[in-house]
Amino acid sequence: MNPASFIDHTLLKPDAGMGEVHSLCEEAVEYQFAAVCVAPVYVRLASELVYGSGVGVATVIGFPLGYQTSEVKAYEAGQAVQQGAREIDMVIPLGAARDGDLQQVEADIEQVVRAAEGADVKVILECCYFAPEQLRRVAESALKAGARWLKTSTGFAPGGARVEDVRLLLDVAGTNAGVKAAGGIRDWPTCREYLQMGVGRIGTSNGVAIMNQWRLARDS
Repeated sequence: MNPASFIDHTLLKPDAGMGEVHSLCEEAVEYQFAAVCVAPVYVRLASELVYGSGVGVATVIGFPLGYQTSEVKAYEAGQAVQQGAREIDMVIPLGAARDGDLQQVEADIEQVVRAAEGADVKVILECCYFAPEQLRRVAESALKAGARWLKTSTGFAPGGARVEDVRLLLDVAGTNAGVKAAGGIRDWPTCREYLQMGVGRIGTSNGVAIMNQWRLARDS
């Protein structure tokens, strides 16, 4: 199994420049990663750079805190799709989710799903903020609202992907949605563990290092 087809090659650091986006996209085409994941401001550029390569373009909406209004998130998503994004990774309103206001969470997701018609919406749950049963309810609400993927983390919160959270999300998703593990995945053994669990995507800024480690392990 070549892990490249499961990796979203990610560049979301605050000071990322155009040169780094060019490098990211060149690496993604070379390794044939599933997608590049870039900030909204770089969606058009990334779409041009990977055009015809088979590599997708993903972007983040309401990132990284989820504080934006639903209308703003929907506008962001719609604009990103117009500029070439085919995958939308959105952050839920975390305060509402922690308060148990799942109606607001669902409405927020639904607006983005409608605005992003034609693109897959990955809903970032920021798992580290929730106890297991609360996380289960939030994940179920995300699916109800139209999420195509459940995603663990932004990578900007106190915690990233954890085995127990991924196991829970896989259980909730079943065959109805995919699960993306992201946040703190920096090496091939960690990546392999999540893939063996059944995760469909890995979000990481260490895709090239992971591929090099995988090749060494494969050839040894």
